[in-house]
Amino acid sequence: MRIIIIGGVAGGATAAARIRRLTEEAEILLIEKGKYISYANCGLPYYIGGIIEERGKLFVQTPEAFGRRFHIDVRTESEVTKIDTTKKTVTVSTADGRDYTETYDKLLLSPGASPVVPPLPGINSEGIFTLRNVSDTDRIKAFLDGGKVHRAVIVGGGFIGLEMAENLKHAGLDVAVVEMANQVMGPIDYSMAALVHEHLQEKGVKLYLEQAVESFSRENGSLTVHFKSGISLETDMVLLSIGVRAETRLAQEAGLRLGEMRGIWVNEYLQTSEEDVYAVGDAIEFSHPITGKPWLNFLAGPANRQARIVADNIVMGNSVRYEGRWACPTSPPPYTRVHMPATTPEACR
Repeated sequence: MRIIIIGGVAGGATAAARIRRLTEEAEILLIEKGKYISYANCGLPYYIGGIIEERGKLFVQTPEAFGRRFHIDVRTESEVTKIDTTKKTVTVSTADGRDYTETYDKLLLSPGASPVVPPLPGINSEGIFTLRNVSDTDRIKAFLDGGKVHRAVIVGGGFIGLEMAENLKHAGLDVAVVEMANQVMGPIDYSMAALVHEHLQEKGVKLYLEQAVESFSRENGSLTVHFKSGISLETDMVLLSIGVRAETRLAQEAGLRLGEMRGIWVNEYLQTSEEDVYAVGDAIEFSHPITGKPWLNFLAGPANRQARIVADNIVMGNSVRYEGRWACPTSPPPYTRVHMPATTPEACR
């Protein structure tokens, strides 16, 4: 069986390793458009802030070591530009401009998500960054190491925004967080977020709630962030942490079904609308384990969990169901293929 995996970070690399542990017979090809695979996304802000001092500690595996250890063909700086589900081929473009095709028996999509960058005036000014991968991290780190950065404005009060606020403050910067809602950390109740607001202010982080950014301008080496309310903040750098968007272009162009939230639709086995194509990670849409409504979950933990489940389903046939939190075996006890916290038949209804 020939398995192609698109995307080599949390979901893709985990699935590749798990597939190899399940079978030595499969030919596995892992294609990643960036330079790196299997790195610690959650550690990126802490490397920028100096809490993680060594850059090498961000990487779980190098492409070369991963390929040797698991006998996997790892191809970095290679982007899949087209999927033909009828011919069961993918078209790959390399960094040096070559295009070629590869065939598959089973295909796994783990393309992740990309940062939201609104088309605001001045958005392309020097000193405005997003943080999603190692390349972004290196650019921010180099900018900070230039020695002329003393102030930072973070647009967005979600998880990444607050982690960056913590780390830039740790690095000695004057930090302000701008959030359009009336609280940071939108998923939690306001009463809980109020404790976060208090903590941020105790640490010297300026907080601008219910403020929408209108534009950016740059004069005399200084950035200015303009709010719709008329307030302006002068700063040396801006981090956009507004949110991310599921990377579904490739799937959509291949004719795969998208869900209500515009993520890649998958069934309980993480199988797309094409029988031999599976998907995991930030790009997929599935039912919320509590509400039952379609949702997107941009976290590495679920992506790793999904990757282990989908590896079983690819190698052994659809044998484990993913229901948001639980991995539910379709076979009767004993449950030998459950990788989530131990489940019961009742939990799998």
